[in-house]
Amino acid sequence: MVTLEELVVFCKIRGFVYSSSSIYGGLKGFFDFGPLGVELKNNLKKFWWKEIVLMRDDVFGMDCSNVINKDALFFSGHQNGFQDTFIDCKDCKCRFRDDELKDNICPKCGSSNFSEPRSFKLMMNVNVGPVEGEFACLRPETAQSMFINFKNIMDSFSPKLPFGIAQIGKAYRNEVTPKNFIFRSREFEQMEMEFFVEPQDSERFFFEWKETRMNSWKKIGLEGIFRDQAPDELAHYSKATSDIMFKFPHGYDEVEGIANRGDFDLGSHTKAQSSFDIKAKVIANNKSTEKLCYNKDGANIIPNIIEVSAGLDRAFLAVLYNSYYKDEKRTVLKLPHCLSPIKAAVCSLVKNNDEMVNFAKNIFCSLKNKDILPVVFEFGSNIGKIYKKHDEIGTPFCITVDHDSLLGDKKDTVTVRYRDTTEQVRIHIADIVNFLKENL
Repeated sequence: MVTLEELVVFCKIRGFVYSSSSIYGGLKGFFDFGPLGVELKNNLKKFWWKEIVLMRDDVFGMDCSNVINKDALFFSGHQNGFQDTFIDCKDCKCRFRDDELKDNICPKCGSSNFSEPRSFKLMMNVNVGPVEGEFACLRPETAQSMFINFKNIMDSFSPKLPFGIAQIGKAYRNEVTPKNFIFRSREFEQMEMEFFVEPQDSERFFFEWKETRMNSWKKIGLEGIFRDQAPDELAHYSKATSDIMFKFPHGYDEVEGIANRGDFDLGSHTKAQSSFDIKAKVIANNKSTEKLCYNKDGANIIPNIIEVSAGLDRAFLAVLYNSYYKDEKRTVLKLPHCLSPIKAAVCSLVKNNDEMVNFAKNIFCSLKNKDILPVVFEFGSNIGKIYKKHDEIGTPFCITVDHDSLLGDKKDTVTVRYRDTTEQVRIHIADIVNFLKENL
């Protein structure tokens, strides 16, 4: 199997992921996604959004601000509880979270000469407005803004329980030790959905969403395993949490968590907390201006929440790792076609034949006009190198115009090459669009 180091090199060479600010030495925990990387990320987002929002009639999409009022993070518990403890190795100068060490031995140099443990907050503050000291926070997760918008969705759309609010967006955490490439970084993207249910239904919907999410990942070729968190692992608000784990170069690790969060979140952000029978332990809130509840039979009740929360960057890495194939002949990125950054390459067998090049360009333009996107145009002296490149970046089909395309019995036909098998078939140019639509 491919190593993490090989994947990092591959991502840079082929334009998937670059280190951020690289010409100035980089910035640890931050990454820039290149032309192919951004297409793959967008395709993952489209897949998730379709599964969670578009194919359902009970989930509302949102896109909330990356900056959040610090009061929201105080009452959510982040301001006081969202922190890590770290220690430094005095010999090799490496820094670790204290839960990363085994037997008090430095994994880098073998020393046991450490500094005293120190705590620090994971959130990143940002100044807001012209006055120094007036700050808010870069959100550490996308979830809080969906809880806060619960009443807005209720007022605008009058949904009945159960219903969900979903969004995809950036989050920021000042991680002690970013590691494993884009798996653990300081700026990352989340795909989250908060599903609001009646309290007595929370356990049932928790198990339903577990199965729904696992089956969804299987549609793009990711076979995962569940890891149910033990009672002593659970966050203080969680009644139950199950992680969906996928295989990475460093072993199986979490990509998505499904959690039964009870009434903690709406109970934390609602005003008039004493008027509700809130089961979770919450901070007394004297700043909220709205009741976050629903009315059933004349009684106001705080809904419970089932959360599905996936890391987009982690899913990106899992897809790359599980699609990467290499043997003595070639390297192939066997991506599901719906995720491939480029759907097809239109190739001219030679570049010094104007008739052939123009023939290929016309096919290229017709595909773009038919919304077969993204598609690229290639012409060069070595068709083998073109095929090799597109195998490596996961392009499902290469469409080649050759001498037979211009005259004789095979006039107006092209060769279509399959990425995974290298099989080649000949089809008429009038059939190209339908062929791609049926196979992509």
